[in-house]
Amino acid sequence: MNEAGREALRECRRILEHNSKSFALASKLLPASARDEAAAVYAFCRRVDDAIDDAPPESQAGALSALYEDLDRVYRGDVLTEPALAAFQAVVQQRQIPRRYPAELIEGMAMDVRNTQYQTLDNLLLYCHCVAGVVGLMMCHVFGLSADGALHNAAHLGIAMQLTNICRDVEEDWRLGRVYLPSELLRAAGAGELGQPGVDAFPTEEGTLLAIRRVTEQLLHEADRYYASADRGIHALPFRAGLAVRAARRLYHAIGLEVAAQGDAPRRRPAVVPTPRKLKLLGKAVVRHVGALPRTTASRVQKRQTVSTPRRELSFPEDVLV
Repeated sequence: MNEAGREALRECRRILEHNSKSFALASKLLPASARDEAAAVYAFCRRVDDAIDDAPPESQAGALSALYEDLDRVYRGDVLTEPALAAFQAVVQQRQIPRRYPAELIEGMAMDVRNTQYQTLDNLLLYCHCVAGVVGLMMCHVFGLSADGALHNAAHLGIAMQLTNICRDVEEDWRLGRVYLPSELLRAAGAGELGQPGVDAFPTEEGTLLAIRRVTEQLLHEADRYYASADRGIHALPFRAGLAVRAARRLYHAIGLEVAAQGDAPRRRPAVVPTPRKLKLLGKAVVRHVGALPRTTASRVQKRQTVSTPRRELSFPEDVLV
C-alpha cells in the first residue's frame, strides 16, 4: 500500500475514534487488517450520514445527489483522493461488497431528506435496515462468514442498534425535525397532538410523554428480539471478528438498558454507558465468546465449513424480516 492509502486508513481510524467510542473499543479486538477495513466502512457510512445532517434543509437534496454520484465513482473505479471514499473503494474491490448495500444506505438518508413519516413498525424497520442493517451486511464481507445463512443475523444486529439509537435520541431527533416513533404506536399508547418537530418545543403534556415512554419501551423490546437473532449468527464469523461483534452488541445493548432505566421522556441527560461498565461488559463478552469456541469449532468441522466472502446478496424485506 502506498503512503496515500496508509494516510486514508489513518484518517478513517481517526473518524471512528472520534465518533463512536463503543465501536472503537470493540474494534480493538479485531486483527489489524480487519480493523482498518472496518474503519473504512464506518468512515464511509459516517460521511454519508454527516453529508445530510450537516447540510441546511435547502441544500440536502443537492447533498443527496452528490452522494449517489460519489457512489458511482466508487464502483466505476475512478481515482479518488478523499480518504473516506478512497479507503472504502479499496475495501469494496477487495471484499466484493455489493453496490446494493451502500445504495440502500443512501436511500435511508433520502428518507430523512423527504421527512418520511413512519406510520407502522414495518415502515420503521425498513429505515433501520437501510441506515444500519446494510452496515452489518457490509461488515460480513470485511470479516467473511462460514455460512451465508448468518447474513440476516448480521442485518438484524444493525436493525437492533438503530432501534436503540432511536429510543436514545427521541428529543434530539425532534429538534432536527424528525420523529421516528411510529405514529400508529403513539396513537395506540394514547399520545396527544405532538406539534411540528423542529419548529415547536418538544411535547410536555403528561399523557403524550407517557405515550412516548411506552413506545420507546416497545421499540427496545423489539430491539431485544433482533439482538437475540444477531447472537445466533456470531458463530459464523472468524474468532476475533466474532469477539468484536459480540462486544459491540453488548456495549450497544447496554445503551438501551440505560434508556429504559431513565424512564423519563424527554431525557434529562444523555443515555451513556460509563467506561468502567464498558470494560466489564467487554470482559463478559470475552468469557462468553471463548466459552463458545469448542462448540463453534466442532460444528464447523462437522459441516466442513470454511470462512469466505458471502456469496448471497440480501434484499429487504424478503431476506431480512424472516
